[in-house]
Amino acid sequence: MALTLSGSILYATEDYKSSAEYTALRDSMSHAFNDGDSARFFPALKNLQSYLLKQKDMHAYYTQRCNEIVFLMNQQRIYEAYKCAQVMAKELREKKLDKEMYMAVNMLGHINRYCGNEKKAKECWYEALSMMEEQGYYSNMPPIYMNIVNVALDNNPAEADSLLERAKCIAEKHSKERVFDIVTRRTASYFTRGDMDKFLEGYKAYKEGEARGESSVHGRLLEVYYQCYLGNTDEAVKMAREDLGDEGLDAIVMIYEKAGRWKEAYEALKQDYATSDSIDNVVLTNSMLGIREQVRMYEMEREASNTKMITLTATMGALLLLLMALFYIVQARKRHTLELEKAYKRAMESEEMKRAFIRNISHEIRTPLNIISGFAQVIANPDLVENVSDRQHMAEVMQQNAQRMTQLIDEIIGLSLIESTKKMNQEDHTHINSLLRSLIKHHAKEVLPGIEMKFETTLSDSFTLRTNKNMLKRILNSLLDNARKYTIEGYIKLSAESDGRMLSISVEDTGSGIPAKEAEHVFERFVKLDSFKEGIGLGLPLSRKFAEQLGGTVTLDTKYTKGARFIVRLPIHT
Repeated sequence: MALTLSGSILYATEDYKSSAEYTALRDSMSHAFNDGDSARFFPALKNLQSYLLKQKDMHAYYTQRCNEIVFLMNQQRIYEAYKCAQVMAKELREKKLDKEMYMAVNMLGHINRYCGNEKKAKECWYEALSMMEEQGYYSNMPPIYMNIVNVALDNNPAEADSLLERAKCIAEKHSKERVFDIVTRRTASYFTRGDMDKFLEGYKAYKEGEARGESSVHGRLLEVYYQCYLGNTDEAVKMAREDLGDEGLDAIVMIYEKAGRWKEAYEALKQDYATSDSIDNVVLTNSMLGIREQVRMYEMEREASNTKMITLTATMGALLLLLMALFYIVQARKRHTLELEKAYKRAMESEEMKRAFIRNISHEIRTPLNIISGFAQVIANPDLVENVSDRQHMAEVMQQNAQRMTQLIDEIIGLSLIESTKKMNQEDHTHINSLLRSLIKHHAKEVLPGIEMKFETTLSDSFTLRTNKNMLKRILNSLLDNARKYTIEGYIKLSAESDGRMLSISVEDTGSGIPAKEAEHVFERFVKLDSFKEGIGLGLPLSRKFAEQLGGTVTLDTKYTKGARFIVRLPIHT
């Protein structure tokens, strides 16, 4: 991240910003920041902050507080950066400095993005933009828009285009020096989306601007993409390595893909994963050190007060659970990496399937992890949450997200199971009505308030089916989970009937439904019609595969239009 000096300089008064003392303090801090030298940076920053407080320039002072957070993030000290951002936000609220509150919100957006919670990062940045507009800070709004664009480009290109246009309009009116950088970023997005005509038009405009003396932080990326367009694959890769550093790994993968050099693309993707895992491990290690320091502080407090002893005991228990969860996740990530490598080889003929898998598995693992980590840090601090019921609620949310991750892992394991198992044991004599009632009772606890769970059957309670009970439960649980996710009102109904040869069980809902043209597409691996819903798109494919191994089928009833109705048909063995 770059040093955020522009805000302080913009609002600094002429009386002191032209002084030799201010210039020396600012330059000392800036040089230490750029060198990444902690020993020089923090003393220099403290001296500059003290000077700004004496000048009573609170905007400049809190801008430097943001620089401290950015420096910590550059050092991968995310736990400390998060604490600094929280302290800054609390201080701004207590001092009622509403005009500067957007700074803390912006920093929290960067921290969430770094930790993989892109949805929360966007929420923070949109909130910061709203605050800036209310306070009239238009000149600094374009960079915030660009933050959101970088998140939205992969998932929602239309939203990214709209944000780029909005940022450009604001820059043209309030900060013309940013316009060229915004236009250059849009040109880079044309290449990634395959619109080469617009890319070439934008590249030509970039070169004309460069000839006029203009520059852009995205210029090096454009040059890399242009070499790729010309077919100079090796030259493009060399430039990406030399000019873009670790940020160029994604570009290198795409360059090899566009050249059809799949083996090299695969190796580049492995290197990208290894780099990402290395950063994650550093972040986790630093977080552990921060947690251990908190434990030491609470041990001292426990000796001074019996009340704090009770709080500390609860906190240490929560921290222990967090440590266990983090250890489990690290081990799971290693196993998942092997699965991802296999998935990439299988997906070389389908680039869209590969991208969907990588995007979904990353989001589904990071989101519960961030929730568990965030609540654990809150529970660990008795000054933030004193109410026992609030702590219990947080513990329940942490448990729900741990269960969500377990379900995700079960789906991955299920995928492996259907590929390795040739014949499934079917010796369980299962009472169907009893099984279906238990499933209805279980899922009734998970649906939204007001949704009715129905059960209809033409079978007698004594009716049994010789099958694999566990696999049948997995099929029906997956279909009921799917109904629950897409139903916000109405009902979910589980029905059973038999014609003497086949048993039919249907799961019907009044949710958003599935278009008839997607009736088979939804049974393909990693397919999600709504990318914002939880899961990685394995539930329906696994249900169909398990049913086939039981000798049956799972289909979507396209004649049903009130929502979605899936029908499971299984043979009745004599």
